[in-house]
Amino acid sequence: MTPPQSSSTAAAHEDGQRYLRNRESITEAQQAMLRRAHVAVVGLGGLGGATVEILARIGVGALTLVDGDRFEATNLNRQLLCTAQTLGLPKAEAAADRISLINPSVRVHCVPRHLEAKNAAEVLGGSHLVMDCLDNLPARFTVQAAARQLDIPMVSAAVAGASGQLTIIEPQDPGLETIYGPAESTPERGAEIRLGVLPYTVIALASLACSEAIKRLLGIGTGLRRKLLLVDLLGNRFDIVEI
Repeated sequence: MTPPQSSSTAAAHEDGQRYLRNRESITEAQQAMLRRAHVAVVGLGGLGGATVEILARIGVGALTLVDGDRFEATNLNRQLLCTAQTLGLPKAEAAADRISLINPSVRVHCVPRHLEAKNAAEVLGGSHLVMDCLDNLPARFTVQAAARQLDIPMVSAAVAGASGQLTIIEPQDPGLETIYGPAESTPERGAEIRLGVLPYTVIALASLACSEAIKRLLGIGTGLRRKLLLVDLLGNRFDIVEI
């Protein structure tokens, strides 16, 4: 009779199988790099929820999850972490629970509060990259300032209706100012106030943002540094402009 596997042996076998479909595109050495990577996801709504799902599945080893909001019924149309069961729950805690179901080997730091200038450096410290998945323009600038202070890159995505935009900002680069203007004169919210947010746009932009993050972590492919990807799903247009 075959003896039962120990929990550690079973976990090792599961991990060996877990990333098998990555293997033709991501080498074992690169998978190990992802396992050592630490990514902070700020904003766990539509973009952030899909981003967490992808990063946990592809094998990023540590995730800091930052959001001070709770789920409400208006989130159900587009936020993967929002279900009838999670309504009213803190988004950060729901994200942590989801990761434990997808990939329990991921190390999670759950931060169920809003990122502010006074706590940003502490919350994001230790991360190799930060994902800006916010819907609030002043808060985006707060994340950018902390990323610059900590000398880490930031992937920034935004969605409105059936359109979206994406860039990656290195600490020494001109950044959000080139897109939105000076921080002190930006409105709190963008075009999503007029256009709403559609679920397929959210998932498309989250996928593109995760692609940008993985390329940056592994040092592969062509990135969007000092470039802005503009996505129009109604017109099937993907344009890149210099910023």
